[in-house]
Amino acid sequence: MVYNTEYVVKKVGKELMPQIYDIFDNILILIRPASIIDILIVAFVVYKMIGWIRYTQAEQVAKGIVFLLLATQISDWFGLHAVNFLLRNIMTVGLIALIIVFQPEMRRALEHIGRTSFFRTKYVQDIKETKKIIDETIEAISEMSNAKVGALIVMEKDTGLDDIITTGTYLEAQVTSELLLNIFTPNTPLHDGAVIIRISENKLKAASCLLPLTENKNVSKTLGTRHRAGLGMSENSDAIVIIVSEESGVISYASAGRLYRYLDIKSMTEFLNEEFLPKEETPKKFKFWGNNNCE
Repeated sequence: MVYNTEYVVKKVGKELMPQIYDIFDNILILIRPASIIDILIVAFVVYKMIGWIRYTQAEQVAKGIVFLLLATQISDWFGLHAVNFLLRNIMTVGLIALIIVFQPEMRRALEHIGRTSFFRTKYVQDIKETKKIIDETIEAISEMSNAKVGALIVMEKDTGLDDIITTGTYLEAQVTSELLLNIFTPNTPLHDGAVIIRISENKLKAASCLLPLTENKNVSKTLGTRHRAGLGMSENSDAIVIIVSEESGVISYASAGRLYRYLDIKSMTEFLNEEFLPKEETPKKFKFWGNNNCE
């Protein structure tokens, strides 16, 4: 029997095309604008969560959770009822344990959400006063660096630091280089701890404040308590923390959980101007100076 190939192809095509059209119609029915938005929101949330836990202790725990979820599903597919029961109970108890163990990470994530522009409280900035604070601070850290006087200065941004302020001595003073030098002079009552400067009020709120130490295990063993406290403060808020080493006089700053060292006065001034002054006031836009030295 001789088959006409062209005829067979056309016949099969005519029979398959309605089915293909039905499949595409069903797909289009399922893919609605709301479904696309739903998928994009979930993808965005997962992406942000991965970014928050990356290079932290939570990253390894997240991998373990994914493994347990896969193992639970596989045990259900293969009918391993005892294993499935055990894994499900482990997941239930583990969820409560994770909330307790990773409370700091969850707090940082919620603070990060709260720092978005939607929730920020707007205030009228006195640019001249802010510029004066930066100049006075730079003058003070320059003198302390030359004299090898240790200092820890926290400059508040959007995250409120009232809980840190209450750990120190309340001052509510104008920021001057003389005051900063006097506070950090060795063997004076307030030289231990950090000072908190609230840029929105152009005030030095408190001195001798206690800062949380960093939980980063990769921090160099050569860094002392002052640098670890500065890093810890930057991990728990969006504040800029300036550190002057008592041993070497090296100027550093901590921001967003990273430490930048070996800065000169010029680069430190440019950085603070960009962070706290309107952009039009700072034509030179440099984000990072010095060496990232968290290792």
